Amino acid sequence: MNSALPVISIVTIAYNAAETIEETILSVIDQDYAHIEYVVIDGASSDHTLDIIKKYKHCIDQITSEPDQGIADAMNKAIALATGDLILFLHADDYLLNNKVLSQAVSELKADTDIHAFSLFFSSAGQRQYRYPQGFGWRMNFKTGLYHQAVFCRRTLFAQIGDFSQQLRIAMDYEFFLRAHRRGIRIQLYSLPVSVMRDTGISSRQDWRSLSERFNEEREVQQLHCLNLWQKWMYRFYWALYRPYRRIRAML
Repeated sequence: MNSALPVISIVTIAYNAAETIEETILSVIDQDYAHIEYVVIDGASSDHTLDIIKKYKHCIDQITSEPDQGIADAMNKAIALATGDLILFLHADDYLLNNKVLSQAVSELKADTDIHAFSLFFSSAGQRQYRYPQGFGWRMNFKTGLYHQAVFCRRTLFAQIGDFSQQLRIAMDYEFFLRAHRRGIRIQLYSLPVSVMRDTGISSRQDWRSLSERFNEEREVQQLHCLNLWQKWMYRFYWALYRPYRRIRAML
């Protein structure tokens, strides 16, 4: 970007994340990029999560620890507290790739864009898989191709189109990005990986009960943002095929 360097508000949502949150925090506070605002929202954890957060309180701009109504509620609390130009949601299961990656990402930012979607690595069973964002193409009608751990949203975007839906437990990011797509929000894709996403998050679970809950929410989101009768029938056909297919896969 040609203008002054943006302030990046990094948000970490945590609940009973004592095993992973320290790596998350260190990946943020060790960055060589100076213009960072760090917001940590803890959902009144019952383990040692808050003790770890307080250990680094001198490096964290905003800390809140109180019961919430779920992930979306916690994310919305963070949005209300954030003051940066861009917001990145890096939850307690995730961490930034290295201590120079924010500087590298900022150097690539394109002007006049509301959503900057970078790549990431998905970590599972000791292996890292490179994931490139899919953007706002046809796939967004069915699944999100964006990873919030690597997406920088212009903070004013939330005032423009609204916050995350607290009616959803898993698919709130999909609903937000689909809503942005429907509203014609500008997006830019980048091949640079900026973070690592562990397979421990709720949206990564592969047991049928978790998958079924996620599919129900995705279908609810699609019905909410369905454009016309043709798309309504398209969704019916899609779920008639996709849901049985995934159930068979989950059983293998």
